Amino acid sequence: MLARSQRMRSGQDFRHTIRRGAKGAQPTVVTHVLLRSRVPGTGGHTSVGFVVSKAVGGAVERNRVKRQLRHLMRDRLSALPDGSRVVVRALPASHGADSATLAAHLDAALARAGVR
Repeated sequence: MLARSQRMRSGQDFRHTIRRGAKGAQPTVVTHVLLRSRVPGTGGHTSVGFVVSKAVGGAVERNRVKRQLRHLMRDRLSALPDGSRVVVRALPASHGADSATLAAHLDAALARAGVR
């Protein structure tokens, strides 16, 4: 589980990250990454937000995908500079994907967005 300080909750933060961040797309997920140097006024907390639309499935399936992505991102936070923001958007193909597939696609999407 992500700590409370690591969760993005403000709609303004989501919009700013999606509009200004680097994008990395894969078949099951799209990531938007805004590194610390481009985020004005952030303390030092890296924050992550998730977007899982109804196109993914019903509430049970959306929550399952969100839990999987949250767990996967927790292990990848150390690769991000402090103060960065990340938005992970689940695509409809994530509905039937297993954790290994989501992990591989998440790593590739983060790499395409500039996270090494």
